[in-house]
Amino acid sequence: MKKLFRRIILLGIILGASFMFWAEQAILPAEQTSGVEFTIAAGSGLKSSMQQIEAAGVPVNPLLMIALAQITGNSTKLKAGTYELKPGTTPTGLIKQIVRGEFVQEALTVIEGWSFRQMRQAIDKHPGLKHDTAGLSDRDLMAKISTDFTLPEGLFYPDTYLFAKNSSDLQIYKQAHNLMLKRLNEAWLARSQNLPYASAYEALIMASIVEKETGKKSERDMIAGVFVNRLRQGMLLQTDPTVIYGMGEDFKGNIRKRDLQTDTPHNTYTRLGLPPTPIALPGAESLHAAMNPAKTDALYFVARGDGSSQFSATLDDHNNAVNKYQRGR
Repeated sequence: MKKLFRRIILLGIILGASFMFWAEQAILPAEQTSGVEFTIAAGSGLKSSMQQIEAAGVPVNPLLMIALAQITGNSTKLKAGTYELKPGTTPTGLIKQIVRGEFVQEALTVIEGWSFRQMRQAIDKHPGLKHDTAGLSDRDLMAKISTDFTLPEGLFYPDTYLFAKNSSDLQIYKQAHNLMLKRLNEAWLARSQNLPYASAYEALIMASIVEKETGKKSERDMIAGVFVNRLRQGMLLQTDPTVIYGMGEDFKGNIRKRDLQTDTPHNTYTRLGLPPTPIALPGAESLHAAMNPAKTDALYFVARGDGSSQFSATLDDHNNAVNKYQRGR
């Protein structure tokens, strides 16, 4: 009996040592060039999770993985989501990865100057997102995001957003909206005094115009300065991007004289003041410029053709600049 008992103890030690050795060996060779992606469905228990991992092509024994999770005290800590087993990862490392929720990371970049329609198109086409907002109108979408705004234009911050694969697209909208409100509030608190804006939202509208009008980033404060001067003097803003925005899908790439004369709520050639909503998603530099415009006497500007602008304080000087840079006279 003593010999049998010793053999059992020895066998247990051998099995335990073998198990620990297995737990620290790479599941896939470190030199392998690609990993294996797998998904653990929401609500899965320990056994089901390990079966899903094996079914996805991860070369592990589910029973051994269950035992490892139990021994390490992680049997109830596994997080549902999509993961990638990378070459060189051990069973112990895989359990830790799932416990920490180190999901497959996807990215989506929202570009400065995009319209909200362009942002929606990019989100709708992203293969790594779950499209919970597909088919919703813009107003219905905003109702799920904010109680303060009904129209979405300009209210989402252009940035690169990282998310776990198969996350809801609503998560991206909420994150981008909250970040825009944060950046807008920061800029509003740091604004210059005596600006002709009744609210931070009006400043956001101005920032969106600056974003679309500026070919050279260093000129954004000057562009904002021109438009602020025009607002103060009761002049029409007369900015083409607002006309283009008001045309919507009717804009085909060229703006004509009759387009400038056709009234829409956003046409700043026919209506005084700021348009009723932003016309694009402004970035940090345009927000700063709108809140801190250049102190200038300029009321006009014209593109020089190299991305920069010629600024003028009088109509005569502006007409001369137009003749020089636009008409080649």
